[in-house]
Amino acid sequence: MVERIEADYLVETAHDPRVAVEVMAGEQSSGTFVPVPGETPELKERSAARIEALEIVGERAEPSLPGASHPDGRRILLARATLSWPLANMGPSLPNLMATVAGNLFELKQFSGLRLLDIRLPAAFAAAYPGPKFGIEGTRRLAGVEGRPLIGTIVKPSVGFSPAETADLVRLLAEAGIDFVKDDELQADGLHCPFDERVRAVMRVVNDHADRSGKKVMFAFNLSGEIDEMRRRHDLVLAEGGTCVMASINAVGLSGMIALGRHSELPIHAHRNGWGALSRAPALGFSYVAFQKFWRLAGADHMHVNGLANKFAESDESVIASARACLTPMFADKPCIAMPVFSSGQTVRQPPATFAALGSTDLIYAAGGGIMAHPDGPAAGVESLRQSWAAAMAGIPLETHARDHAALAAALGGRS
Repeated sequence: MVERIEADYLVETAHDPRVAVEVMAGEQSSGTFVPVPGETPELKERSAARIEALEIVGERAEPSLPGASHPDGRRILLARATLSWPLANMGPSLPNLMATVAGNLFELKQFSGLRLLDIRLPAAFAAAYPGPKFGIEGTRRLAGVEGRPLIGTIVKPSVGFSPAETADLVRLLAEAGIDFVKDDELQADGLHCPFDERVRAVMRVVNDHADRSGKKVMFAFNLSGEIDEMRRRHDLVLAEGGTCVMASINAVGLSGMIALGRHSELPIHAHRNGWGALSRAPALGFSYVAFQKFWRLAGADHMHVNGLANKFAESDESVIASARACLTPMFADKPCIAMPVFSSGQTVRQPPATFAALGSTDLIYAAGGGIMAHPDGPAAGVESLRQSWAAAMAGIPLETHARDHAALAAALGGRS
């Protein structure tokens, strides 16, 4: 039996949908815009993409994207299409998989909209790539947190602090009982806060706090850079006793992430900054359900999914679908589960709806103002989030739980 890769798409076209999707299948496998010598029936049987499913699901009054051809008198139709390719076309290669399922097809003039919705991969990919080395279980073990979400935050201001000022903030947060802290994605190795100095300063604080309290705060250091830089930075974090590193996945690219995933002995916190450019136009780009599979397989242990009632443009439904996708196994023998990271304007108010929709506490819940702006200080901010999650998990309304939980009451009172 020939192993095949499958990809689901939402397409928009004024052409006959089957003819348009046949063009896409040819463009992304053995064909081109005209017949060529050598494209024999035998070659097509061996290497051509196949249309596995095609369903008309709607209609558009106007084209979503410019540049598409529009035959006179033709309606603009929406369809769901599934294509498949033989694994032999590319082998178990994530970069070449990306080029196949999300390459030139976005530029075809037959389409005024095209979006990758999902992918399904043969087991050869599981064998070829590390996947998350720590995932949920390893992250919980290193952070010392069970039975509830990890409560986390982000270093703010995003840039401008020195290593010493960053360490001072981490000391405050550690004493407040925080589980997880991350660099902002804008802070990597700037002149005001060099990576090596920041790691050493922060880890002195983290290690000292762990020695005194028995709790080691997980800090995700942003090591984004060229491959050799990331490996060296990872090794420094490991040597200093760190328990997490972070990479901006769109910036370092698939090959960079794969190299880091193979090298890393620490959980990798995958930040998706730039994601909006790939997703915000509803008729173009990627669904996160498809996108996150590339990065989990490459080695991401944590994946950002935004948060409910967030400050960005993403809907709550999309956020929950993204988080569920991260928690859904990719292969029977290698689940490749990643821990979803909820952030962006998160406070004590979102946990009940988050838990009700996701049905899991296997997540990192990162809040900035929700911790730092609490009227009774950061320790009360951390405690208020734990109290909110406890109420959510027990099915108790926040206002009821707040009657005998002062930190939560203060946060709900509009003072945080």
